[in-house]
Amino acid sequence: MSELVENKEDLIRYFQGGAKPRADWRVGSEYEKVAVSSADGRALPFSGERGVEYLLKQLIERYGYEPDDEDGRILGLKLDRSAITIEPGAQIELSGEQCETIHCAHREFTIHIQQLMEVARSAGATLLGLGMQPISTIDEIELLPKSRYRIMYPYMARKGRLGQRMMKQTAGVQANLDYGDERDAMRKLRVSMGIVPLLYAIFANSPLSDGGLNGYQSFRGHIWTETDPDRSGMLEFVFRDGAGFEDYAEYALDVPMYFLLRDHTYVDLTRPPGITFRQFMERGIGDEHATVDDWTNHLTTIFTEVRLKRYIEVRSADSQPPHLMLTLPALLKGILYDDDCLAGAWDLVKRWSYPERLALNDAAQKLGLDARAGRIRFRDLGYELLSIAEAGLRRAHALNERGEDETIYLQRMMEMVRQGNTQASLTIDRWKGHWNYEVKRLVDGCSYDAEAFE
Repeated sequence: MSELVENKEDLIRYFQGGAKPRADWRVGSEYEKVAVSSADGRALPFSGERGVEYLLKQLIERYGYEPDDEDGRILGLKLDRSAITIEPGAQIELSGEQCETIHCAHREFTIHIQQLMEVARSAGATLLGLGMQPISTIDEIELLPKSRYRIMYPYMARKGRLGQRMMKQTAGVQANLDYGDERDAMRKLRVSMGIVPLLYAIFANSPLSDGGLNGYQSFRGHIWTETDPDRSGMLEFVFRDGAGFEDYAEYALDVPMYFLLRDHTYVDLTRPPGITFRQFMERGIGDEHATVDDWTNHLTTIFTEVRLKRYIEVRSADSQPPHLMLTLPALLKGILYDDDCLAGAWDLVKRWSYPERLALNDAAQKLGLDARAGRIRFRDLGYELLSIAEAGLRRAHALNERGEDETIYLQRMMEMVRQGNTQASLTIDRWKGHWNYEVKRLVDGCSYDAEAFE
């Protein structure tokens, strides 16, 4: 039985319990990938003889993964310290282990892609290095048969114009980082939230959806702005001097709850009148009272650009081609785990007001590196941010077996940004150019190539 939470101080202690000494800081990475039919780029269904569930079964048979079942369906896999989970539209996610170096994450991701591509080819499927399913509409994409998603999906339609697109069509990269104490956590939360517009610009990679251009470089990012205002976006209080765990707890307490999990069963709480976690903690629901596990689950239903749990989750990057998937965790490790780099990154963005941050976020999602903050190009700000991260990683001096430090995971992105290119801008040019609006060329051009990722 999980411990009861009876007041706000219990929730603050929850965040305090995440603090770790610097020697124990790690980086966790989560990578979502769009799985499609190799023939036409349409979303791979979850069910069926050649669907995503089939791929999971093949991974079990060939590599010894342990299945994660619900109602007789395999909805995920576990192996050692990592897991493969499936998102609502059958996007395939690797939730990696907590790694001391990016080299560790690279090895894990490489093995994952090699295994996944092998079973995908046997099913006539592939993965696309895009942040969004480019062809299939949401009505054409099967919803994962998971109780949690059956509650969330109809609720999304009531709360925002694009929330169901978020669930079924989008794919991102996430990095999870540790903190030493409350002051360190809030500083990292502030800086991570502050650089969000630059992250959207650097990692923009979702310009195609429903079979054509959508007018954005990161349409995935724009989708989040119209998903659910109660639990998405940028948090203004994070930028106030003196903000702490109590402020985040106050915010999360007033976010409406999706569900309770009792005896492995999800209890739907989305039907009117609804209930916030504050109301649940104060008066309960029937015989049920709030527990630490309930708070933990509730925090996973908050979708802000940067999210606080017992670590910090940075969630603003579109999914990338395999050779760029490690760039986000590398960038964030370089910045957040070096005090001088943390200060340097904040210097880039600290002068923006909150309304300016929102406007710059919109501009980055639409224009990528062509966005501007006043007279300053995001192309220049993005390159400077990557250079700051490079300095942090160089000082960390974590070497692989070839004697290379972690800056190797930034180099290709730095060259792209220096030239003013994003994956989105390159895709747009190719789509209108030598791909000639042909889906098969798009699929071939964006398909993962496991052998090319070294």
